[in-house]
Amino acid sequence: MDEHTFQRKMAELIERIKELPGKPDARSETACSDAEHENVLKSSIGELQESLDYLRLSVKYLVFDLEATRRENAYLRRLVEQANRERNGRAESDQEPENGFE
Repeated sequence: MDEHTFQRKMAELIERIKELPGKPDARSETACSDAEHENVLKSSIGELQESLDYLRLSVKYLVFDLEATRRENAYLRRLVEQANRERNGRAESDQEPENGFE
């Protein structure tokens, strides 16, 4: 970029900056900014609280589900062990002669 092009672009930028609206009063901007910031902060805290409540509920449900699954698992294991014992008991009685003689 040569010096002439640079000067022309710089002049265009200065003109565009001059066309921008003026800066509002610093005190009113700060007041609005603080109020908006406080509202955004309250909203974020509310959303965070809702998320935490949902997370707590989800964890409680998962713990309940885990305990129920463990109980069901223990019950089904007992049933399988009982069925295996009964099957093994019948298998042993089938192998023994009925009259006691081989």
